[in-house]
Order: sequence, then structure tokens, then C-alpha cells
Amino acid sequence: AIARFKRFCGYDVKFLTGTDEHGEKIQKTAREKGMTEIEYLDGMIADIKKLWNTMDISYDDFIRTTQDRHKVIIQKIFTKLYEQGDIYKGSYEGRYCTPCESFWTESQLVDGKCPDCGRPVKKAKEEAYFFNMQKYADRLIQYIEDHPDFIQPESRKNEMLNNFLRPGLQDLCVSRTSFSWGVPVDFDDKHVVYVWIDALSNYITTLGYDAFGESDEKFHKYWPGTHIIGKDILRFHTIYWPIILMALDLPLPKKIFGHPWLLIGDGKMSKSKGNVIYAEDLVEHFGVDAVRYYCLHEMPFAQDGTITWELVVERINSDLANILGNLVSRTIAMSNKYFGGMITNPQVKEAVDEELISLAESTKSKVESKMEQFRVGDALDEIFTLLRRTNKYIDETMPWALAKDEEKKDRLETVLWNLIQGISAGARLLESFMPSTSKKILDQLGDGHVTEKPEILFQRLDLEEVMKKVEELHPHKPEAADGDAAEAGESADEAVIDIEPKDEITFEQFGTMQFQVGEIIACEEVKKSKKLLCSQVKIGSQVKQIVSGIKAHYTPEEMVGKKVMVLVNLKPAKLAGVLSEGMLLCAEDADGNLSLMVPEKDMPAGAEIC
Repeated sequence: AIARFKRFCGYDVKFLTGTDEHGEKIQKTAREKGMTEIEYLDGMIADIKKLWNTMDISYDDFIRTTQDRHKVIIQKIFTKLYEQGDIYKGSYEGRYCTPCESFWTESQLVDGKCPDCGRPVKKAKEEAYFFNMQKYADRLIQYIEDHPDFIQPESRKNEMLNNFLRPGLQDLCVSRTSFSWGVPVDFDDKHVVYVWIDALSNYITTLGYDAFGESDEKFHKYWPGTHIIGKDILRFHTIYWPIILMALDLPLPKKIFGHPWLLIGDGKMSKSKGNVIYAEDLVEHFGVDAVRYYCLHEMPFAQDGTITWELVVERINSDLANILGNLVSRTIAMSNKYFGGMITNPQVKEAVDEELISLAESTKSKVESKMEQFRVGDALDEIFTLLRRTNKYIDETMPWALAKDEEKKDRLETVLWNLIQGISAGARLLESFMPSTSKKILDQLGDGHVTEKPEILFQRLDLEEVMKKVEELHPHKPEAADGDAAEAGESADEAVIDIEPKDEITFEQFGTMQFQVGEIIACEEVKKSKKLLCSQVKIGSQVKQIVSGIKAHYTPEEMVGKKVMVLVNLKPAKLAGVLSEGMLLCAEDADGNLSLMVPEKDMPAGAEIC
């Protein structure tokens, strides 16, 4: 969407995507399947490209790190870094996670497992080349501080600075000898170039960068670019990659945006739960543009979004069928009914026209501003604000009433002209997000001559019918009977509840939160609220007022006298107009029932929870 919008604004855009294809896990999986690495990868890449085409992704180049155009330059980059002293030979001993292709020290492990993916690690020791990260760390910190928009959103920037850069970087392992599936180090054939230099450098190898000679014209034209990446690989792109570029004396990317995820609505995706959502299935049910719209609109700028079949249906019905589709259909139908599809502008103006015309003219700049900040969902909201206003204009002008008066025919035609212009302005802006739908709308509206019969853009969906089809695609696993409970992994009277893990925090971050035991000495309902109780909580020598959404689970009388767990240093906020100075901790089961967390033993009010 961002690439398309830049093209729409007149930029010369090169949109790169591709695949990182080297490493131990590729070699291992291919051999387990009795295939060569390239045979295995060719099948995977064919599926990826098919999906990209299904979703109407407008990429200009697809780089595979197994291509010669990439490997030759990677060898030159590695040699250049070695010759100028940024890379040195040593040996590595630590715990290795094969899926993540990462070494970890004992102190970095979490419960003895990989801190990134939670999988088991193995002891490993091997000769390796290392990149001297500390040589450039201070320079990178200064660059990030001098360029506050370099890493987006700001929370990701702070995470990189405080969790990785400022505590101190370890030198980075950049070659491997324990497997052979990689780009060979041309001056030491026991080694292959490790993923960090290999995969990350694709952005410049695809442009024809040459570490020792004259780089291609494309490199000078398109670099530096902007990286749009998943938040899970932000560390590699905002720390390792900029340092590699600094060592090569090349400009850093203009911006790096670590976008959030779309999470399944009721917990982790699991085939056993039958809640896995595949893009192909969504497209089969709803069409490409509806899926594109949902994913782009529902992924916030900084927080994770949510996707469920129910939410997709709700969004399609409310936005695409009701607001967009109905607007286009009504306008074309009235244009045909009253003027045979030929609409001009007699310019019989009234005051009500000005707001719509002004909004149609200003929406493009608003969308540009949002897209420049990578706020794609907000950009779509600006477009739909225009479409909603256009719908409202129909209700304000009442074309059906104007049509009854022959003397108001020119006014009626002016109204329809304004409607067509408003819709056209929105449709042109939608091209970057919903290219097929945009074209359909503009083709139907024509240039002063609308189509004879409007095409239904989006049908209203019946949720029950959709869910029946979903169930056929992914049948839910039957509930375990009492006798089968142990085999199902849960007891007959206690279900296992999985929740989506949040981003990891450091011990120092955890240490900023203050938890204490509190005693509720008074409690009352919050007036005009169906959910809130207001408690006076004694914590040591002070009393804090805390508002909690637990009215459905506790009466004020039940609350008084309870010893509870309190997050004490939460920033005060008003809920339903009542000041709240902390938070009571509760547990929640799968049915939404809440239980206050209380100390197992009698503890004094104010006791620290640590």
C-alpha cells in the first residue's frame, strides 16, 4: 500500500521483497525430505510468489539470497570488512538455537531455552569470524538520537536503545563452519557467511552495489531506501544492519518501520483449535480487496491488531457494503434513472455543497500526511470520512425529492455531479489499498457517463452462513470426554488457557513496577457505570482510591476487608469521571470470570510483592 501510494504521488518507486534462503535449518529440512536445498526452496518460493500474486502485491523485484547476483556481492562485502579490520577470526562457545540461527550465553537463556522462540538450545563450539560491534555502537546511538524518526514507532526506538545498545553490544558471529549451506567465504573455504551479513545486505545487492568497484546506476538512484519490516526482526535491521552500513561507509536507511502483528482473536493460532486463518481462505470467502482492506485498516500503527472471521464480516458489512458499495450503487442508479447516465454540471449551487467539495479537495493531503507517517489504517479512515460525508450529502439534498420538480432539474444534476466527484476522489485514493475496487468504481462512473447497470461491489454477508463454511474448512476438534481428559492435556474440571505473549521486558523494566498488598477499607458503586466499583485501599500508611471493572463479579460489601494485590505506581487516570490511583490485580478464566488475586498467607497492608 505504501509503495502504491508513493507511485500515486508521482515518486519513482522500487519495491523489493524476497527470501532469505541459507542456513542450517534449510539444509537440515531439505535433507530430511530427500531433496537438494534448491529443490526444497524452489517449491517454497513458488508458494510464496503465488500468495503474493493472490494478494495483489505490487513488488518490483524479488531477491533470493541463493541467486548469483546476490552471492557474488556478499563475498565482496565480507572480504572488504575483513580487510579493513571490522571482522576478525575467533571461536564461539555457547548455546545455539537452530530455528533462530542464534548463539546465546547462559545468562541470556530463559528457563534454559532460547529467549526469542522458547525452543530448546544445544551446546555448540566452533571457529567463526566476528564483527566488532562495539567499534560502531556509540556512533549508532548518536545517530538514532540525532534522527528521532529513524526508527518508527517511537516505542520500538526506545526498546532498541535501552534494551540492546546502551547495555553494550557483544561482537557478532558472522560466519559458520558447522554447516555448508551458505555463501562461501572466498578466502577461507571452511566458512560460510552467516545470516546477518548475507540476508541483511540484500537491500543493496539487488541494486548492484559493488564493494570494490563502481556500483550500478540503480544503487545511486534508489539507495538509501525505507524498510518496512515485522517488529520481531527489528533488532537485526536497526542495530546489525546500520552498523554494517557504517562499516561500508554507506548511508543508513531513511526510516525503519517495525509494524505490529495481526493476532487471532481468541488466543494463539492452533490447528487443533481449528482457528487458523489462511489468506487464501479469506480471499475465497471475501475477495482480495476486502481482505486487503481489513488487514490494512485493522493493524494499528504501534499495537497489535486482531483478526477473526466474525470481525472481518462485521467490517465488510459496515464499511465496504454499507458505506462504499451502497453509495456507488445509489449514485449510479439515480444518474441512470433521472438523466439516462449522462451527467454534466449546471452549477446550481447551494451552501450544503461547499462542505462536501472542500472535503473532497482536502482529503488527498490528509491521506498523504498519514501515509508519510506509515499510519495506513488512519489514511483509510480519512478516505472513509469522505465517503461517509458523501453518503450524508444524499440525505441532505434528497435527490428523489428534487426529481419531482421539473424546475429543480438543474439542481438535481448538480447534486449528482457532486456525488460522482466525491466518490471519484475517494476511489482514486483507494487505488493504493484496494486497486481492483478502485478501478471498478472509476470505470462505472466514467467521465460524465455512468455505466448502465452498477456492479455490486460488496454484498452484505450473513455471519451464520460464513461461519458454517468456515467450520467446513476447519472443523473444530471435538471436546474431550471426562475419561479422555488426561490425554487431551487437561483435567476434567480445569481447562488450559493460552493467551498471546506480550513483548519481553527486561528485569530493569519489571523493576520499575511497584506491587504491594492493599486492604480494602471501603467500596461503593460508581454512579452511571454498569461495570465499575470504587475502592479505598489502605497501603501502608496511605490510602489510595482505585476504580476497577469488577462490579459484575463482586458487590461492594464483598470487597470490604479483602487483602488484595495492587499495582501501586500506575499513573492516575479518570474512569467514568472518577480518579483511579492504581490497579487491583485479577485472574480471568476462559468465560471472562474475574477473581481478585489475594495473598496465600495473611500479610500486612503495604507488604511488598516481589
